[in-house]
This record gives sequence, structure tokens and C-alpha cells, in this order.
Amino acid sequence: MSKKYILSVQGEGRGHMTQTLSMYDLLIEEGHTVCAVILGSSGNRDVPKFFFDKINCPVIQLQSPNFVCDKNNKSINITKSIIHNVKRLKTFRKSLRTIDALMKEHQPDVVINFFDLLIGLYYRYYKPQAKLICVAHQYIYFHPDFEFPDGHWLDKFAIKFFTRMTSKGSSKNLGLSFYKIHTNNEEVVIVPPLLRKEIFELQAKPGDFYLVYLVNSGYFEEVLSWHKKNPEIILHCFTDHPDKINSTYEFDQTKLFVHAINDTLFLEMMSKSKGLASSAGFESVCEAMYLGKPVLMVPIHGHYEQFCNSRDAFKAGAGIFSDSFDLSKLTNFSTTFDGSNPWFKNWVGNAKHRIYNEIISV
Repeated sequence: MSKKYILSVQGEGRGHMTQTLSMYDLLIEEGHTVCAVILGSSGNRDVPKFFFDKINCPVIQLQSPNFVCDKNNKSINITKSIIHNVKRLKTFRKSLRTIDALMKEHQPDVVINFFDLLIGLYYRYYKPQAKLICVAHQYIYFHPDFEFPDGHWLDKFAIKFFTRMTSKGSSKNLGLSFYKIHTNNEEVVIVPPLLRKEIFELQAKPGDFYLVYLVNSGYFEEVLSWHKKNPEIILHCFTDHPDKINSTYEFDQTKLFVHAINDTLFLEMMSKSKGLASSAGFESVCEAMYLGKPVLMVPIHGHYEQFCNSRDAFKAGAGIFSDSFDLSKLTNFSTTFDGSNPWFKNWVGNAKHRIYNEIISV
């Protein structure tokens, strides 16, 4: 039976947005209606154009609580994040009223939330009738068999608290995972990554360059420093504001190419690269794993979620982690990396079927 859905997504991470696109396509293919997409954003990061281009319904962009980076756009500043969000409480209340108006206008059967805090707050205070399903890698934290890195007990408490706040009122939480976890648990269902359909159309080939993806452009100086010591190695770097970087820094632009974030070009280049250096975002690591490319994971300073991701992905065989973009670690590792991982491709291949069955069961 056809149902009406509203999708909500935390717009600060590319992975959440590509997962939303995959869910949008899946629901449309199955004959359902997606009334609207709510995009929660701090306004500090550009939303990639591809997100708007591929959604054929209204996209409502709202101010949502999020982290604030330091002046160099590298590490997360917790104190500034708290102060910034407290100052914007009036704005967030306005966002909640906008969501309520959308819910009353469209009367959806189900809301699917990709880790945006606004929806958790909306369900906590407004208690709508529509069922809520939450989908993100972070919900794996609810599973007793997930292994957090040793120590960091305060960070662990904070990320679990924040994750619970995003899923208030949820009928089902789907935790996207690098690997299977068999133990049954009522609070979360572990499912495969929800990758974009475009990745299944690519053929991985060995290339002559390494790919770099910078969520925070402040890390470009580390990449540039390494490039100047290793000028013979070709790098392709995707980040925000490439024009500003190309005009600010002096470097050999025939060896180091800086691109605007582009979903199609990024995947095509990943399939032809020798490997990927990135912050430890779940989605990009999964894409590299599917294509058999080694990954150097550099968690954003102060970003405990990415710190956990890097250790979890290392355990799954995705690659290695580091505190900085020392690409020599990636170039050395890639010479011995075995990219054959049929178990992961089988796991990912079942994603749409498993996730859709979980959704329609609510």
C-alpha cells in the first residue's frame, strides 16, 4: 500500500545527504510519495548542488543545532558550539514551528530522519501521530556489541546522549554498519550501508593519483605541505571553496588539482584512484571499501564520532587512521593493500531489500 513520507536530514555531512537521496529513490521506485525533504543546516557549510538537483519535491532548509569549528576550520570547539546554539534557541523554535506546519499540511504516514536533531526535538515536544524511523550509522552506538575505543568515557556519554536526542519518539532505529552484528536488540536493527546507485555502475581500475576529500578546508595546508615534499605524486582534492584555495596558495596545479564537491566526479575519480585520504566519514569510507580502494582516515580534531568511525573501519579492513594528512602512510599502505572484499559487497548488495523491509514493517 502506498504511503506518504517526509524525509529529514542533517545537512552538515555529505554522507547523510547521499543516504537521503538513496532512500528517496527507493521509496519512489516502490510507488510511495515523498511529500517534502527537511534539510537541517547551520548555514556555515555549502549544501552541494547535487542534493537539490536529485530531489523532485520541495526541499525546506531550516536552521538546526550543530558544531562550530575553530577559526582555522579544522577542529571542533565544544564551548563555542554550546554558546552558538544557545544564542540561536529562538531560531530553532521557529524551525520547529515550520516543521509542524509542514506536518499538518502534508499529513505524512511516516517520517524518516537521517540524524537531524530538529526532528528529535519536534517529536519530543509536539508528539505527532506519524511514525518516526531513524537511519544513520550513529544508531549502531545503541547496540551492546558495538565496541567503542578505550577511554573517552565523557565523549562516549555525550555522543550517545546526542544520538538519543535525534531519535526521540522513534518506532525503529536502523544502524548502518560496516559489518554484520548478529545479536538481537530491541533498540536498534543493524543494516548494511545505503550507498548511492551510481556506485554500482562503476568499474574500479588502478589509477595514477590519490584522492583527497576534505570536509573542513582548514586541513588543506597539511595536504599542501605534503605535496610540496612529494611533488611527483598526483593528488585530486575535493573540498568547499576551491576557488579561494586556488587563489590563496601557490602550488603546482598540474600535480595538485582542487575541485568543488561534485558527487558524480568524486565517485568516478575514486574508482580510478590509488586510494582515498579523508576524514573518517562513514559514507565515503564505505564507498572506497566497495570499490576496493585503501583509505587513510584522519578524524576531525574533537570529533569523537569520526574517531570511533576510524577505529571501527580499521577493524573492518578499510584502511588505516592517522592524526594528520601524512599521505606517505597511504602511499606505503596502498602497495600491500588487498582490495578484494566479496563479503562487504554481498553485505552492501542486500541493503535496499533489508532496509525497505524494515521500513514497511513499521
